[in-house]
Amino acid sequence: METIKIPTPRQVEQAREKLGNKVRRTPAWQWKSDVKDQLLSAKTNVFLKLELFQYAGSFKPRGALMNMLDLTEEQLKNGVTAVSAGNHAIAVAYAAKSLGTTAKVVMPKTANSFRVEKCKSHGATVELVDDVHEAFRRVKEIEKEENRAFIHPFEGEQTALGTATVGLEFAQDIPELDAVIVPIGGGGLCAGIAAAVKQMITDCKVYGVEPVGADSMSKSLEAGEPAEIDEVDTIADSLGAPHAAPYSFGLCKRFVDEVVTITDLKMAQTMRMMFEELKLAVEPAGASALAAATGPLSDEVMNKNVGIIVCGTNIDNESFQTILNEIR
Repeated sequence: METIKIPTPRQVEQAREKLGNKVRRTPAWQWKSDVKDQLLSAKTNVFLKLELFQYAGSFKPRGALMNMLDLTEEQLKNGVTAVSAGNHAIAVAYAAKSLGTTAKVVMPKTANSFRVEKCKSHGATVELVDDVHEAFRRVKEIEKEENRAFIHPFEGEQTALGTATVGLEFAQDIPELDAVIVPIGGGGLCAGIAAAVKQMITDCKVYGVEPVGADSMSKSLEAGEPAEIDEVDTIADSLGAPHAAPYSFGLCKRFVDEVVTITDLKMAQTMRMMFEELKLAVEPAGASALAAATGPLSDEVMNKNVGIIVCGTNIDNESFQTILNEIR
């Protein structure tokens, strides 16, 4: 496989400076409770990186803004386009507004209506299409016809530099981390965080987590190259990327120690636990890393300092309630 450009710690620091106050430095918070002790032992220290408190409700503005700050004035004037089931769409709309340009985003009809409205509230034009595959086709047409710059949801060097700033902040705030668990959709978040954390805390393990019904990174790592899955079937629509892409796959292959999968049930149960114990109302993707820590990765993180990426919270009251009610 061809060598890929790895973002250096200095480049990640510069990216963070470039993002400035357009993104929040989100808190790293230690979870201490009897429930945590029962689930993972009293000697396991759990630190949550609370990206759900980020502008636009998820980590996504970091990558979107890095891509858009890289555009020429002319490109920025023409506006941007994006494809997303929600979080990336909201982030691109937020980023476009904060940089004084326009956004046209394509979303599958299955996208949560709360997210569609959130996207529109930031001033974006939203087009709804049948599914994610159709969405990728339609966005290419918009890019061509309207001369808009395409902002990829998870691929590319600028995206990874943006998401790497999450890892940078985490490593600076909690330098004693032994492991970090990162949700994987397309892999852009995991690629950036893994590259940053591994270079800053050399003996720290990085684990990725995917839903069973959207395991494109697991399939790609097995195949040794970016692969596509036939169908996305998970309650975590934010993690429902239909394929992996070369750059983010390359960084994950290089820096991620292991990728595990979790069931929708485990995510839903963890959502409930996070709401009851931590008073955090997260979307399924936002519960996935902690679900992995208390599930398939529990032996790996037991009695260690583990970092959990709580990636987002763009979910409406009704959907949240429905998911929680189904696991009663």
